[in-house]
Amino acid sequence: MKVLITGAGGQLGRALQSSAPAHADVVALDRQSLDIADEAAIVDLFDETEPDLVINAAAYTAVDRAESDQIEAHRINAEGAGALAAAAAVQRARFIHVSTDFVFDGSNGVPYRPDHPTAPLGVYGATKLAGEQAVQAAHPQALIVRTAWVYGVTGSNFVRTMLRLMADRDEVRVVADQVGTPTYAAGLARALWALDATGATGIHHWTDSGAASWYDFALAIQEEALAIGLLTRQVPVLPIATSDYPTPARRPSYSVLDKRSAIALVGAPAPHWRVHLRDMLGVIKANG
Repeated sequence: MKVLITGAGGQLGRALQSSAPAHADVVALDRQSLDIADEAAIVDLFDETEPDLVINAAAYTAVDRAESDQIEAHRINAEGAGALAAAAAVQRARFIHVSTDFVFDGSNGVPYRPDHPTAPLGVYGATKLAGEQAVQAAHPQALIVRTAWVYGVTGSNFVRTMLRLMADRDEVRVVADQVGTPTYAAGLARALWALDATGATGIHHWTDSGAASWYDFALAIQEEALAIGLLTRQVPVLPIATSDYPTPARRPSYSVLDKRSAIALVGAPAPHWRVHLRDMLGVIKANG
């Protein structure tokens, strides 16, 4: 099976490559290798590689910067996703597109089902929603998987930032009134491969199990890191409100996703987010 992975340099793209099944012949391209909004380049690439499966892990993910960079965010998240899906449809290749909890406004209060009405709060969520719509229009049999709060061993993410701040500062302040589900990129990658094996189509959700605020997540990061010697001292972690940490983009206050349809497809639930956090910190420790 020839598999084309976009966004290969990101934390999910890397995880997809490292967990690819043995029968997958993977071509992985980062943003320097492929501009996913360049339709001519995409057509040439598909003619050359003839993929059986395309996984789009590329995205404009700078949530705050997107508020002032709307054209580029839309070009990548919407136009690029649509162009890839259209090329995959012509090739008769399966297409998996990764989307986000930011398509919701966070006012629901219970886990969001895949069919819940969308209402993005900012440019990032709006462009990702436009990408979903473009993918569905171009490739009706595509699989769209929404996820949330993704982190990995590499790249810029909340866990790595917290480890650095906790090592350097005398205290850390973390937002306590936004609730979601931390999701380990390696676990998400394994779920995407498993979902592909089922032939799933439509929109589904996948994150790790459980829920937490950013404050809860930070406390767990410190506790687990101290337990394995990745941190050598404990510092106060202070809860703050979203209003105490203003950002250009508004964020959902509640973005837990209902994963039941995806769990039914793969036949097993996701591990709890704290289990995966422990795994990730163990990899960092082992790698020095």
